[in-house]
Amino acid sequence: MSSKITVLILHGWGSSSASWVEVKTILENNGFSVFTPDLPGFGKNKPPSSAWGVDDYVNWTLKFIEEKNLGRIFLLGHSFGGRIAIKLAAKYPEKLASLILVSGAGIKHQKTFWQRTVFYLAKIGGAIYILTFLPSVRRFIRKFFYRYIVRRKDYFEANGVMRETFSKVIDEDLTPFLNQINVPTLLVWGEKDKMTPLTDAYLMTNEIKSSILKIIPGNGHALNLDAPQKLTEAILKFLNKT
Repeated sequence: MSSKITVLILHGWGSSSASWVEVKTILENNGFSVFTPDLPGFGKNKPPSSAWGVDDYVNWTLKFIEEKNLGRIFLLGHSFGGRIAIKLAAKYPEKLASLILVSGAGIKHQKTFWQRTVFYLAKIGGAIYILTFLPSVRRFIRKFFYRYIVRRKDYFEANGVMRETFSKVIDEDLTPFLNQINVPTLLVWGEKDKMTPLTDAYLMTNEIKSSILKIIPGNGHALNLDAPQKLTEAILKFLNKT
């Protein structure tokens, strides 16, 4: 095992290790050992043979830690990777030195009146969809519905087992696990994040013991791509104190 402090980064849905190259480089230049694996179904890692849930990704991560002989790690989870990180931190605290959630997902929200109405109308619209014979038109209707009405474009863009995996993953509410996290935790959020809103960050901060929240003004969900310097500055400040 390396004598350097190890940071393990779990990327978001639809992403890969490639999206964390700049953050990884900055951390390594500051003396940290950084691992950014492609999660199963993303990047160069093939999809699982059947639909996975969060527990399956947690078990895969534990196996990765063991195979690489990483010891206790600083675990960073972004968005979907945050779901994995939350559950791993709650169930296996002995594996972590600390936890970092960057725009972490995991809070399940109740459907608004507007969303319930849209789903009801969608059932009626299904007849129109079935009667639309042109494949290009059918695809446009589906794409519009999932991206702009349901706002689940990740589901629309996923294929095969990964589409089932997406549904299985987001159906689990990880809120009950938050108050079980006992390791020092940093939450980093973009002020204008629309995918995992700031209300999620505040809820997590209130529930997770020994947690602090850093909000990056003027930025959204993809802090690793849009504000890697600011994100890494917050990470380094936290790591150097823990």
